[in-house]
Amino acid sequence: MSDVAPAHTLAHPILTDDYATQWMGLRVLALGDGSATVSATLRREMLNGFGIAHGGMIFAIADSAFALACNPHTPAEDHNTITVASGVDVNFLSPAHEGETITAVAARRAHAGRSGIYDVQVFASPAGEAHTTETPGRIVAEFRGRSRTIPQR
Repeated sequence: MSDVAPAHTLAHPILTDDYATQWMGLRVLALGDGSATVSATLRREMLNGFGIAHGGMIFAIADSAFALACNPHTPAEDHNTITVASGVDVNFLSPAHEGETITAVAARRAHAGRSGIYDVQVFASPAGEAHTTETPGRIVAEFRGRSRTIPQR
């Protein structure tokens, strides 16, 4: 991705007032045209009664990557529309645990008119273990999002 900004300068206008993303401690690792990579560390309050990541937390991290991939992040882009989810499917493949880093990698698969399809792969890696784009960890979920561009109110 030639248009990916370096990690230390990444920002996206939709994150300014995104309090859920702030609460999750989401870090934006990469932004591109139709792509985004984010990560967060699983905290105790993100676990379910079985002591593993709550499915809603995995979904929320993937959903944030999806939103970043769907919406322009450069000032020259159209600010009169927003792109939202029209539907998603998620498949949970393996559990994630407290302290692990969750990395969600979103990529546009198709776009026509106001509709798009995006795939998000969600990975987990042990605390302190380096993860890269090439080796983000073990797969924990696959998320497919359908987007729709609508007028901004």
